[in-house]
Amino acid sequence: MSTRRHCLALTLLALPWAGARAAAPTLDAAVRAWAGDAVPRDGRVTLEIAPLVENGNAVPVTLRVDSAMTAAEHVREIALFNEKNPQRDVALFQLSPASGRAQVSTRIRLATSQRLVALARFNDGSVWQQQVDVIVTLAACIE
Repeated sequence: MSTRRHCLALTLLALPWAGARAAAPTLDAAVRAWAGDAVPRDGRVTLEIAPLVENGNAVPVTLRVDSAMTAAEHVREIALFNEKNPQRDVALFQLSPASGRAQVSTRIRLATSQRLVALARFNDGSVWQQQVDVIVTLAACIE
């Protein structure tokens, strides 16, 4: 015997779980998960992004890694993580010596002013990084 009140009561009980989402990991936790056992070292990675962004909807970014890109020494992956977007991983690129050079360019969305971390994993397992702070005046990605 379903009444309107009964259905409303069930709906109200279900609301806290319906909107619940798994909390995104912190930036440091996301970086540790990607890096695995390797400890990221500063250097070799250049993250080019404007320090002051007027609109976070389409922010140009270039990631460049100092590497010969030979069979003996090359970048296997480049990753970009953020501090405050709903998802911490912004981009992941897989490379090989056939890529020619370790450089990628794209556009990203930024929810608000935040720290970004660019990482590169080399074929020897080493991980290198650069961190930058970006100020965003008009936010994007806000849910």
